[in-house]
Amino acid sequence: MGLMDCRLLDLQEFRDERGNLTVVEGNRHIPFDIQRVYYLYDVSDGAVRGVHAHRELQQIIIPLSGSFDVILDDGQERKRFHLSRPNQGLYVCPMVWREIHNFSDHSVCMVLASRHYEPSDYIHEYDEFLSAVRGKR
Repeated sequence: MGLMDCRLLDLQEFRDERGNLTVVEGNRHIPFDIQRVYYLYDVSDGAVRGVHAHRELQQIIIPLSGSFDVILDDGQERKRFHLSRPNQGLYVCPMVWREIHNFSDHSVCMVLASRHYEPSDYIHEYDEFLSAVRGKR
């Protein structure tokens, strides 16, 4: 898997005069069972979040409110995604470096994850990530 496997997903949305409702079901609307949900909010101006890769974990990153940019990097190519619609998520596959930048005021970034928190699944150093990616090729 690599950057070409990461993609924007349009999530199921229901609209009527009362407002909008978006539905996300694991293994139905997204390609994995949801094992963990977390969200980022009140991010300091100029702060960068993420800044790591995962060995096995898959994620969907959804902007519940506001907007932010996600930069994905597979060791050969970098791609920026601007997320601003709560009915659209970004699928991030394993072994892809991610950084989240440019949080707008009052933004909320929700992440759906395929695994429980496992410190050993994280790669925090970019050089280590590059070595791991080259080892898989």
